[in-house]
Amino acid sequence: MDATANIMCQEDPVNPVVSTCLQVCGILVVSHLFHLIFKPLGQPGPVAQVLAGLVLGPTLLCRIYVIERFFIKPNSAEYYRFYAFFARIFFMFLLGLEFDVPFMKRNLHLVTTVAYGGFMACGIFGAAISWFIIRELTISYNKIAFAIVTIILIANSASPVVIRLAADLKLDTSDVGRLAMSSSLINEMSCSLLFSLVVAFTEDGMFKTLLLSIFLTASLILVNCYLVIWFNTKSRNQKFINNSQVLLILVLLISVSMIIESSGLYSTVHCFLVGMMFPREGKTTRTLLHKLTYAVHNFVLPSYFGFTGFQFNISSLSTIDHVIVALVMVSLSIAGKILGTLLACYYLKIPLNIEAVILAFILNLKGHADLVVVDASPNSEKWWGEDIRRLLLSVIVLNTLMAGPVVSFIMRKQEVQLTHNRTSIEFLDPESELRMICCVYKPRNASGQLGLCSALRGKQGAAITPYLMHLVELPKRRKKKSLMYHQLQDGDQFSDEDEYGGNDVMEINEAVDIFSSETKIFVRQIKAVSSFPTMYEDVCSQAEDLRVSLIFLPFHKHQRIDGKMEKGKDEMRSTNQKIIRHAPCSVGILVDRGCLEFQRLLVPDSLQSVATLFFGGPDDREAIACSKRLAMHQHLNLTVIRFLPNEFGEEDVNVSSSIASPHFNLGNEVFMSIARRNPENKRDDVYMDEFYKRYVSSGQIGYVEKNLRDGAETLQALRDIGDMYSLFIVGKGRRGCSPLTTGMSDWEECPELGVVGDLLASMDFDIKSSVLVIQQHRHASSKSFTDD
Repeated sequence: MDATANIMCQEDPVNPVVSTCLQVCGILVVSHLFHLIFKPLGQPGPVAQVLAGLVLGPTLLCRIYVIERFFIKPNSAEYYRFYAFFARIFFMFLLGLEFDVPFMKRNLHLVTTVAYGGFMACGIFGAAISWFIIRELTISYNKIAFAIVTIILIANSASPVVIRLAADLKLDTSDVGRLAMSSSLINEMSCSLLFSLVVAFTEDGMFKTLLLSIFLTASLILVNCYLVIWFNTKSRNQKFINNSQVLLILVLLISVSMIIESSGLYSTVHCFLVGMMFPREGKTTRTLLHKLTYAVHNFVLPSYFGFTGFQFNISSLSTIDHVIVALVMVSLSIAGKILGTLLACYYLKIPLNIEAVILAFILNLKGHADLVVVDASPNSEKWWGEDIRRLLLSVIVLNTLMAGPVVSFIMRKQEVQLTHNRTSIEFLDPESELRMICCVYKPRNASGQLGLCSALRGKQGAAITPYLMHLVELPKRRKKKSLMYHQLQDGDQFSDEDEYGGNDVMEINEAVDIFSSETKIFVRQIKAVSSFPTMYEDVCSQAEDLRVSLIFLPFHKHQRIDGKMEKGKDEMRSTNQKIIRHAPCSVGILVDRGCLEFQRLLVPDSLQSVATLFFGGPDDREAIACSKRLAMHQHLNLTVIRFLPNEFGEEDVNVSSSIASPHFNLGNEVFMSIARRNPENKRDDVYMDEFYKRYVSSGQIGYVEKNLRDGAETLQALRDIGDMYSLFIVGKGRRGCSPLTTGMSDWEECPELGVVGDLLASMDFDIKSSVLVIQQHRHASSKSFTDD
């Protein structure tokens, strides 16, 4: 915290700054080199980068005089601290911006129990062993402060290290990964607050400083809210806000952080809270994420992790007492995290399987708040001495170097068990989280896809995580812009990816901003720039990495002003077909006729009718599962229409309806009965029976049965209801040899929609309703680690 004061007190402020920048660049280069070497071996980036710093530091290469002379100078320590201070500001602010607040709200009890389970177990171990460490290291003064620091070192979980490791191992979208990231943030914020409170209550005048820091943090959060509104309004016709506006936000953040640090406290919690409370809607947040994510993940964090390993010195373990202390602290840290996490999982009734063990080891990663506590400037040297400080740094580094490879090893051995298993929504609780990707080719696709997001949200506050993926064709030839930096428009950057998409990007961003501001649903945006023959690979890989359960695609035809459907590029259709064939989850194709715009769902008195057509088979069951979520929306009235073969030669249609009441007319309407006894259809009957008892009997969803003889009667029945609903939902196929669709495939135009979907989307059928065709993924599971 004194780095902000000491940095300005050097005799020569120019040469040390230049040399420190070169040293940081050297650490960065070596860190990336080690990451490239160890990545094929399955080791995550933070572990490789800490190891790179260790190799580069006093333990190995810095024993060579030339390298030592370059990296270790008389004033380097203070400049390294100053660099670490700025690094902490940026990545903690970014962690706050990227923090999954909805996940935390839904699983607050789960996250806090896991976080404090490990914290308390390690705290008890640390308090019990602190007397032994004080005796072994002959600590004769400030024993209580040293005991508290020992507890923090053993109990802390470094959230930046946890988040980067989870991202490298592709755990950041899994339940165990998100639980680990949220728990590590809770744990680390608690450790930082604990140390800040200790400092505030043990030093004169620090309590007033603590109150001042709280006031400054709250003031900056409030100022940011007004700045975001102003910047978003001012930059209405631009992709991003300009550089001067970004600079103003960062200058305010840095200034307040420097005031807090120079007053004797730590700005870690302050930066995270400012980022977490930053408004998510609009261009301002998108610009900050765009500019900070690449720089922090590729430059700031690798060099920070490398510097963490660089501080490790094997000479700190030169005596047997120091070795014993280090082994005891590392062992207690691992044991405490495992014991506390497993006890928390047992209390929460979470299965004590391999995921719980992985969670425990991930939460044992060190290297952030504990570094700040140990490297608390000259005060630490006054408390313990330089040898003790280096010993504690060694414990931090050893913990990370042990926990990271263990997690990587377990994941390689249990790869099948840890793969994404919620690839279908048939077995998911309608109130559980729904993760989905909505793909768009053009801005005209955005309205329908965002309307689906709004409709599938169901009731207010339901768990939904939508991603909007902009699919951009990679042109074969493109013009290069030979512009100098000062010739670029304010806010632009030298980025090939940003040039793809043209004005479509701006229109899609504007649609997402309006949607987020009106519905309060945060939509994460992705851009895939690829040639059409390989574009499906990008979509499928993103779906697998993001662990989504549904992919929604726009139909390759779009509606003109006169209501006719106009054919788009053939490449779009072929891409849709490839995605349907290779997708790792269920897929839906939306034939958008403008009936499901999200603005209509926000009108207080509006009510749209939606029909789900059920013929039988896994795809239709998936359509029913999707419909359950729509039924929870207050502005949607859902009716399920089940088509059954008329095996007894009956001419009339049997109907069972409960749109408003569970009472039925016994004329042409009867209760649902299981008419088919074919073993192949037993699953459909059981599923619909459960659906009827839960949703139809209670009056939530309307239900109609139609007994038909053949495809001709099915066609006529569809014509009769064609103008009654705004949206039809139907499964793609896999119904077997059903007499209900006999002959309907003779004029099939788009096989990717299935027989019924193709008929409803056909221009010859002449209906004005939108159509959603769903195909269920073949391998579905209902296992869940959270949201129970």
